[in-house]
Amino acid sequence: MGLTYNTYLESQTKIYGCRTCKAHLSNHEDLISRNFRGQHGKAYLFGTVVNVDTCSPVERKMTTGKHIVRDITCRGCNETVGWKYDKAFETQEKYKENKFILEAELLCQVN
Repeated sequence: MGLTYNTYLESQTKIYGCRTCKAHLSNHEDLISRNFRGQHGKAYLFGTVVNVDTCSPVERKMTTGKHIVRDITCRGCNETVGWKYDKAFETQEKYKENKFILEAELLCQVN
């Protein structure tokens, strides 16, 4: 298994991190959309996320249809920070596949 190293991001604008431990998660350049809702309210869609571990895939019925998703947890503190879309069954939702949702309530700005 070996040691796990955190990735530290650089950005000209914002770096989003875990609210609990401040581990870097994504930067503003990877933000795709702010028009999402999570369990805690506002959520953001990102193309790339670092320093997270993924859980097992599960099928969920969401407001936009059926999806196969994986919860993602912060590698630093093991808090759930959002989920990853593995598969969307609706044609108009396919753009979400292999993208990540981070919940705004669970994030902080670290730079």
